[in-house]
Amino acid sequence: MQRRSRLSRSRDFDAVYRRGQSASTRHLILHWFPRDEDVDGAPRLGLAVPRSVGTAVVRNRVKRLLREAWRELLETASPGHDYVLAARAGFAEQAEARGREWLLAEISEMLGRMRS
Repeated sequence: MQRRSRLSRSRDFDAVYRRGQSASTRHLILHWFPRDEDVDGAPRLGLAVPRSVGTAVVRNRVKRLLREAWRELLETASPGHDYVLAARAGFAEQAEARGREWLLAEISEMLGRMRS
């Protein structure tokens, strides 16, 4: 995932949280918000991995896993939207135990809820 396809500014995260919608599973939350200024642009992703997920090493690994999964599902995401994918406590253990297919299914499920 290229850097320009990521959310990095606090105001971008705030816009998604305040004016967007969300869908969640037990271990992940997906927030989304349609951009007004770039309707046909590539979707942008921000990651929120709180300290409750684990140590810095664990959080960085979780971010890498989430970015990799998002890269695989990028074509299913709506263009012109900003997304924030937030992990909840216990996510790292579940991702390790259940693997990549589980993670892809979790994110796909939330993207499916977004469209309905």
